[in-house]
Formats: sequence, structure tokens, C-alpha cells
Amino acid sequence: MSAHLERILGIYLRIRTTAASQYNPPEASNVSVKSMLESLLPQTNSPSNPDFSEAEIRSKLKDFGLCCAALASSAGSTYDQLSWIPNSLSLDADSAFRYLSKAFSGCLKQGLSTKIGELDFDLRLMSDEKKLAAELMVQVLPSLKASIKESSIDKSEDGDEVSAAVARSPVAHAIVAAYQFRWFVTQVDYPHLGRLCSLVIPCALTSLDHWSPEVKGQGMISFIHLAKNVNAAELSWYEDVILDACCQNIVSSDEIWHLAVEMSVALLTCIQPSNPRSSWIERMLSEMLSHLERQPRNKERRLAWLKHIEQLFNVVGLVLLAHFRRIFPLFFQWMHTDDDETILLVLERVHTVIKLTWIRNTPYIERLVDELATLYKEAALKIAREEIRAHILQILILLQQCKGPQFKAAWDKHKDDPNLTALEPSLSFFQAAPFRSGLEVVSQTDNDPALAGIAAMV
Repeated sequence: MSAHLERILGIYLRIRTTAASQYNPPEASNVSVKSMLESLLPQTNSPSNPDFSEAEIRSKLKDFGLCCAALASSAGSTYDQLSWIPNSLSLDADSAFRYLSKAFSGCLKQGLSTKIGELDFDLRLMSDEKKLAAELMVQVLPSLKASIKESSIDKSEDGDEVSAAVARSPVAHAIVAAYQFRWFVTQVDYPHLGRLCSLVIPCALTSLDHWSPEVKGQGMISFIHLAKNVNAAELSWYEDVILDACCQNIVSSDEIWHLAVEMSVALLTCIQPSNPRSSWIERMLSEMLSHLERQPRNKERRLAWLKHIEQLFNVVGLVLLAHFRRIFPLFFQWMHTDDDETILLVLERVHTVIKLTWIRNTPYIERLVDELATLYKEAALKIAREEIRAHILQILILLQQCKGPQFKAAWDKHKDDPNLTALEPSLSFFQAAPFRSGLEVVSQTDNDPALAGIAAMV
């Protein structure tokens, strides 16, 4: 281990020198992130080859891990207290931690305990690069949670709650702790992360409960990673409190709303993957739709929702019918924006909704056909016109297959429109009365590659 310590001290000094030369604290800030990081580094007059005990080694590993986590997690950050850190230093910190983790793995083979605290978790089951992160999470997550909570709003306080929270502890401390927390969590994945849920979830919930969007955002990223790397059983003890936190955070500010949506969909579909009538699904969809209805022209919000909602739609299935009166008016409005990305995403979601619900027992069929016909003509002036028109044709064919007579009645008033004549050959081909499966349709389109491609999409 002494040979590794020599290398570690060299890394310490490189990080100290680089951080000191690059640091320009934000104006009017009373917090120095550089000082916070330096406090985690050893004194420059430390002996180069000390005879450390195991406890001392673990303490130094913890401090170095926290320093690396702060530096590595800053990559791409726009937060003024972290944006000064160059990408090269972030990469150095990440590389240094991985090197140290491999050295730590070697020490495990020489007699150090391979158990993580009181958890039923054996480090030997993990790859060398992940062992140290898992080991340190037991030590650092409780302290990071405490740092985040120090500047959280105390509901019992009178007056300006945010000012009172900041007076107790500068918010920069909570933000740096949230970044460190997120970095540690994302170093561990399936199937090992599930064993650490009792440590990760309380800290993530504390982050979501914070008033700062920066802190909330890191908590959301952590929960997204958690949802992708654990199973429903491992989240079951925290199910209600997690989903309630998701609902509470749908009101998040614009800069993190995309994370709030992605987190909510990921957690809800992980925890309740086969319960379309869940009250949590009803509440979550209602909260999201309410915010979209209040700001239908907010491009960032609608794009975030359209990109991430597909997974939840697939879980809800036929029960989506209950939400048509709120979903379709938004779809109809968004179809005619001047944003091609929005239009394409709307058309993809409309196709999904039709496939899942067969759009039965609804008054929206005629309106949908009218809106699609109008959009087909509008697409002539759009950059993505060919892709938009291909999606429209795909939806029209699906409507024709599942709503035969109703579709015919709605389409008859458009079929003679000279701007829509290009659609007629495809619609006429697929006009067979009873719906046929995709395989049956494709088998009858072998001689026409264009129609076969459309059939395959349907």
C-alpha cells in the first residue's frame, strides 16, 4: 500500500496546483470552493511515506474521494461556483479516482475487509473501478445529506424562509454536496446499486426537498440513474414517499423541468410497471398536463414532456382514453407550431396513442383527420416536410385500419383536395374493410417496396 500512497500524494499535489491556478471566485461570494477542496487534500508538508493505519488510510481515501467527486462532477456544469473547473481537471480527478479504486481493490486481496459496513454486500462482486465508490458511499452519503439539509427551508421559520436557510449555511455547500452525491451514485450500477438504496434514497429525497434548482437537479439525475439500475422490489419500501416527491417536483423551474419529467416517468414505470389504474399515475399525468395547459407555448416544457412520456403511455395503455380530453387539445395545438421537432414528436406520440387505445369511443377522430390534413399541407413550407408527411400518412393508414367507416366519413371531405392527392394511392390500397395484422399486410405488399415500408411502420 505504501507504493500506492506515493502515487496518491503526487495526484493530491497536481490537483492542488491546478485548482489554485485556475480559481476565480464569483463576485460577491462569501464561499470559496477552492478552500473547500483544499481542506480535503493533505498538507504539503505531510511525510511522503508514512506508516498509516487502516483507519487513517480509509479517512484519507474518503477525503480524496470527496475531492475527486466535486471536481469530476463539475464537467459541463454552469453553476458559477463550479464552472471555473476546467474539463482537463475534471478528467484528471475522474482518472485519479479510478486508479485509486484499482489500488484499493488490490488491497482488498491483501486482507482489508471486503464487506460494506453492515450491508450484506461483498465488494468482491464488483469491478475494480467501482469498488472504492461503493465503499465510500457508506461513509460520505450521510454527511452529504446533512450538508444539503443545512440550507434547506425549515417550514417552522417565519419570514423569508430562503434567507433564513442560507443564513444557517451557504447554499454553495449544499450544491457542491449535491454534485458529489450525484457523482458517487452514478458510479455504481445494476445489480449492485439496489443494495445501497437505504443510503441513496434518503439523500436523494433531501436533495429534491431543497429550494435550490441546482440541488434539486442533481437529486433528479440521481433518481433517474437509480430507476434505471434497480428493480421495483428494491424501491418498494420507499414507493409512496418517492412518488409523492415526484408529484411535488412537477412544479420545478424551467431549467430542470426536463429532469423532473424524466425522473417521474422513470420512477413511476419502474415502481408500477403493470398498474395502469394506479392513483399515482392518475395524479402524475394530471400534474404534468396542468402545467402544460398553463404554458402550452413553452417550447422547452413541451419538448421535454413529448420526449419522455412515451414510456408512461405504454404502461397506461387503454386507460389513456380517460385523458383524451386533455391530451388531444394539446396535440392539436402543437401540431401547428413553427418548430419541426415538436411536430415530429407530436406525430410519434399520436401514433402511439392510437396503437394503444385503438382510439375507441371518442369524438376526436374527425378533428384528428382534419388537423392531419391541414398539417400535411402546411408541411410544404417546412424543412422536415418529407418526414412530417411520412408520419402523417402512417397515422392516417392506422386510423383507416382501426376506424374504417368513421375514418372514411372524416376523410371524404378531404379526398378531392388537390394538395392531398398524393395520399390517395396509399389510403386506397389499405382500404380493405377488416383490419389485418402487420404480417398479413406486408405479405401483400411485397411487389411495391414503398407500400411495404409503410405497412411495416403501421
